[in-house]
Amino acid sequence: MPTSTSTPLLHYLLLTTLLSISTLPGPEARTQTRNPIRTEVFRSPQIDVEPGQVSNKFYVNIDFPNGHIAIKSFDAELVDGDGRSVPLYEAYLHHWIVLRYHQEVKNQSNIDIVDISGVCDGGLSQYFGLGSETRRTPTDVPDPYGIEVGNPDDVPAGFREGWLLNVHAIDTRGARDKVGCLECACDLYGNISDAAAVPGNYSGGLLCCVDGARCRVKEGVPYGKRSVYLKYTVKYLEWDDEWIKPVRIYILDVTDLWTKGDEDKGIKDKHDCQIEYDVLACPKDMEDRNKCMDSRSFKFAFPKGGDVIYGVGHQHIGGTSIALYGEGGREICISHPIYGTGDEAGNERGYVVGMSTCYPTPGSLKIGSGEMVTLVSNYSSAVRHTGVMSLFYLLIADN
Repeated sequence: MPTSTSTPLLHYLLLTTLLSISTLPGPEARTQTRNPIRTEVFRSPQIDVEPGQVSNKFYVNIDFPNGHIAIKSFDAELVDGDGRSVPLYEAYLHHWIVLRYHQEVKNQSNIDIVDISGVCDGGLSQYFGLGSETRRTPTDVPDPYGIEVGNPDDVPAGFREGWLLNVHAIDTRGARDKVGCLECACDLYGNISDAAAVPGNYSGGLLCCVDGARCRVKEGVPYGKRSVYLKYTVKYLEWDDEWIKPVRIYILDVTDLWTKGDEDKGIKDKHDCQIEYDVLACPKDMEDRNKCMDSRSFKFAFPKGGDVIYGVGHQHIGGTSIALYGEGGREICISHPIYGTGDEAGNERGYVVGMSTCYPTPGSLKIGSGEMVTLVSNYSSAVRHTGVMSLFYLLIADN
């Protein structure tokens, strides 16, 4: 059974160190007949929360399909004990991430996180992960591609492969300020467990909504403790070298403080990803608030090029778009947040309930090795937002 540890996500930058102590025609379709897609549905350990309470735990050794396989999709959502979808205005899913690791069989405390292809140093190494947009964001990997896992040749002798899940959920039932709570505004959380870790100029973000923290709720809130679970559905195929092509995973962050290395001197590029930032409100005398916009960009040399297979952004409330451009302003992918318009789970009014995705025709869109690419993220600044993120998830295959 999985075990859990309580850790704020920004401390994940330390966790990796601590743990170390659309179908194509042709032959692909015929191969699928011999090697059909399989679907398995799992559920996380029970997550108990009360009104205003935060749960941000890591669960080691979660249930996951076995064998040498190609992951074709990974979808997740919060549900209650009866399997019913929990709406975001009751339990906000800030994020969930799934990391791959190798664990020593004889010394199970020795766990090494298996990194993705990049680019951030010491963080953002998840194979899968989304936030409030999880229900309406496609994650399918088109044929003939797949995310390869479980290859015994990749596991060091004396180790086994395992998976780690982090779920960050905030119970906002009865909250005085729901948006402030889900944006982790520090002035709404009065019992931060590690207040010493919060800088004086830090107004909101993951450091203020750590596991066990409580956001302020209205007096006389009638709700009590409840249990929720992350239900995750994995679709996969048995690996087949003859037709399945592996993809590499990249996660880009608009807050990345990139420092170019020197290949001749053996100095690698450095990517210090800050993960989150604040969007300040535009001046009060701005008459047309719809024109208030915070735009940030990040430019760097892409490490290893290839065919773009899939792209999607991750933004919070207030986000309007996040886009990746190649040299000369060539459009690679633009991802827009989808905002809910109703009351049902998956369409919660005012919440980001999905992100648009990019599925270029395989082989039609490439990024060159060393090509200078630019990530641009736009947020409305009509009001202030704390702890926002602007991440971009890419799947790249060799040409």
